Amino acid sequence: MAEVRPRLSKKEEKQLQQLLENERFSLLYKGSVHGYTVVAFHAKCDFQGPSLVVAYNNSGFVFGGYSSQGFSSSNQYIKDEKAFLFSLNKGETQDKPVKIPVKNANQAVTDMKDKGPNFGAGSLCFLITGADATTTPNDNYCEFNLAEFHGNDTALVECEVYRVEGIRDILESPWRKLTWTPEERKSLKEFVRSYKSCLNPVSQVRILMIGPVGAGKSSFFNSVNSVFRGHVTCQAIAGSDSTSVTKKYRTYTLKDGKAGKALPIILCDSMGLEEKTGAGLEVEDVSKILQGHVPDRYLFNAAASIQPDFPGYILTPSLKDKVHCVVFVIDASKISILSTNLEDKLRRLRTIVNQYDVPNILLLTKVDELCPTVAEDIREVYKSRAVQKQVHTAAARLGIPVSNILPIKNYSSSLELDYDSDILILHAIQQMLRYADNYFDNISFALSD
Repeated sequence: MAEVRPRLSKKEEKQLQQLLENERFSLLYKGSVHGYTVVAFHAKCDFQGPSLVVAYNNSGFVFGGYSSQGFSSSNQYIKDEKAFLFSLNKGETQDKPVKIPVKNANQAVTDMKDKGPNFGAGSLCFLITGADATTTPNDNYCEFNLAEFHGNDTALVECEVYRVEGIRDILESPWRKLTWTPEERKSLKEFVRSYKSCLNPVSQVRILMIGPVGAGKSSFFNSVNSVFRGHVTCQAIAGSDSTSVTKKYRTYTLKDGKAGKALPIILCDSMGLEEKTGAGLEVEDVSKILQGHVPDRYLFNAAASIQPDFPGYILTPSLKDKVHCVVFVIDASKISILSTNLEDKLRRLRTIVNQYDVPNILLLTKVDELCPTVAEDIREVYKSRAVQKQVHTAAARLGIPVSNILPIKNYSSSLELDYDSDILILHAIQQMLRYADNYFDNISFALSD
């Protein structure tokens, strides 16, 4: 039998590789060769791992969907936080690929033995009646415009499925230097223990964590706490949900060991940011947190910000009550598909933070999920092109300098400490304390004027 050649052009392949962080594709199924049937699709594509469905119509559109979990005829919904739809237009009006995230990860892919590829609980389906596609946009699963997505043309001239394979994407030398030794870990811990601010009234640096739901804010506190406790802990409530797990404003003092003295940092955990207006952390609450008005254990109300008559409201906060450094926390694998609403919220929040002259840092969590090599050895994090690319993507989207962006791996699944992960976490804390020094320097200059 003659070789089955892909229809995907080099330009289209490059565009899709941009969406998938430089992955390579291996053709599994081609409708015009193997038949436009569900049986043929499952025979060629089941148990092949991450898969890309690519459809072509006479209007010049190339569109489809990606599943990081692939297909297996499991007869159930497949949870897939990385699933998305895409559209490429060969015309002059659109040269960049459109990437549409599947909003409900729990129903990202419908994997039925008697159905073809099905994304977003029926938002995009293939092989319903031969060489066709059906699209039913649903704001709860996928939000897209049919004319822009495929030109209202669902009759296909070809349908292909590709296995998505990772490329070993490691640079010869790191793009940021970090020392990976037990001595460095010990030195970083000692730096944190012995830190003192230049302003005597402030014995503990107050660091506020802000980020979308599920980004890993609470997990970061637990990770820092774990490093100094000597074992993995879970004092802060962490997890994944469609809405924020954190409902209260919490200020956590860390101890050096179970019965040790308090460390010179307070990590402040906030409610997660949400895409919709009137949900999640409100911008007005952030302004009051920065000024030191919000008490510990304040229960967030997405419908209204905290008011001065709230019990415990700090009317005249001192310098120690104010926030000295802000840390934005974002899932590294989601920065490329961050919604416009969330991006706007983060930019507005950063504008407010800058208005109060509070230095800020961005933590990119879950970097081990970006690159298989980093997943095997976290010390490769600053050699990874995939991680480097996400750092630069975050800088471009949120307007944060690359030097202020730090990739980390939280203790979200491990039961034992890993000294290399500790070094990344401690390095992040060191930078936060150094940036807080900049805040105190500005206060000192203001007081001396």
